[in-house]
Amino acid sequence: MLDRSSKFSSSAGADPLSEMLRGLRLDGVEYGRCRLAEPWATVFPAEEAARFHFISSGRAFLKAPSGEWLQLNAGDAVILPRGDAHVIASAETVEPLPFGRYGKKQVCEGVFDMQCADARCGTVALTASMRFNIDRLHPLLQLMPETMLTSDLATSEPAIPHLLDAMAREVDMDRVGAGGILARLADVLTATIIRTWVEHGCGNTNGWIAAVRNPEVGRVLAAIHLEPERDWSVAELARLMGASRSGFAERFARVVGETPARYVALVRMHQARLWLKQGMRVATVAEKLGYDAEASFSRAFKRIIGHPPSHFRGKPDGDTVSNEMVELAAVG
Repeated sequence: MLDRSSKFSSSAGADPLSEMLRGLRLDGVEYGRCRLAEPWATVFPAEEAARFHFISSGRAFLKAPSGEWLQLNAGDAVILPRGDAHVIASAETVEPLPFGRYGKKQVCEGVFDMQCADARCGTVALTASMRFNIDRLHPLLQLMPETMLTSDLATSEPAIPHLLDAMAREVDMDRVGAGGILARLADVLTATIIRTWVEHGCGNTNGWIAAVRNPEVGRVLAAIHLEPERDWSVAELARLMGASRSGFAERFARVVGETPARYVALVRMHQARLWLKQGMRVATVAEKLGYDAEASFSRAFKRIIGHPPSHFRGKPDGDTVSNEMVELAAVG
């Protein structure tokens, strides 16, 4: 039986963005401190983890997934939230080597060194792999740009440069427990960047971002995503908004671009897909979602995802998904 009590029932005034960010966590962070002498270049393959680069001194050029080159000066940082393939180099003309070709030495847990042999190392960079507890199809990640430059957001959020400075100092000091502190700083920094981007860095006036910015609809959206295993009814969601069923359904569809029932179904099957990829048995997933029979869950899953549950069980991201799941990721 699913718990029908809602942790949102007593938080009608809660900030929906804060509620949404509360469900976004970093499951693991690995930092690399790189001291590099020109010329240098490395290619980062596509990965499920987000990728973060911070230029502590010197400068670098980043070839974005789109092919555009971006210049990063000392104090600049960039996040690739979906972990798309990219190149970072001392110049656009340098032939890149795979990132794995560079030797590394562990400094402490979660932090490693990449040291050039040349004493004239002119660039010091901090690179990190951030593993979110959500995958690429989550609407939040899909709506983000392929690259997020902190220099573009720092004017709207003065805390960002201070967080970057604290991270750089923590790596430089080589102190015990630096890995854990860096992970916590990364969590705060990432949430700050996402919040700043949602509030100031996106011009969309409809769709998922508009819903998060809308206090009433945003609260409902946060509830759905923080409890995806719950079979939300339209009546329950309308009560969260404090509106009639018909008024709620019309407003939700107008802002989000999807009916409440369909959006709930898409989110639930998105969660089911994640559980299956983690190796959970189909029968267990069906039970967690409140289905009386595995067969009925499998039919609903295939109708929405486009493949049977067995297609995803124990498989990493990158498998084919239906257009309906892409629609969930790109609502708006």
